[in-house]
Amino acid sequence: MADLFQPEQKQHVVNKLLIVGIVTALAAIGLGIFMLSRKPSMPDQTAIILDDSYREGSPEFTEITGDIIIGTDNNTVESPTGMGTISMYIKGNVKNKGTRTITALEVNVGVVTQKNEVLREKRVLVVPAQQSVLGPGETIPITLTLDGFNRKDDRADIRWKVTAIRSAN
Repeated sequence: MADLFQPEQKQHVVNKLLIVGIVTALAAIGLGIFMLSRKPSMPDQTAIILDDSYREGSPEFTEITGDIIIGTDNNTVESPTGMGTISMYIKGNVKNKGTRTITALEVNVGVVTQKNEVLREKRVLVVPAQQSVLGPGETIPITLTLDGFNRKDDRADIRWKVTAIRSAN
């Protein structure tokens, strides 16, 4: 009867299965972080892809670039941000009117003023990032964002320029 009125002593038992689960989860997270850190960065991957492509100044570049047509859609949108700046959502199309299959294509998009001064520009890897190849007669839609414009900026035109290209044949 004296045992009934004495407080029960709680035993602090650590569940061994819980500890094994926590250690396993930490090991899996550590392995995931290790694997992600071994992957090259996006600029490094882009450099590897464009390593043997033709650049401006070479005769092959001029020949292949003549078959690429880039145009801006009428659906370009200017949107104010919460920071008081303006973001532009630019939509365009890249068409291969030639007979070669394009395996790598990098374009530069720039917003220019009426005096042809560049306000902002961005380089985009179109092939193989958005589509694996650009075959003859095919078109790829491009959508990108340029941020940081002021309200008073003279955003007169959008200019597209091929900066690197490689073909399969």
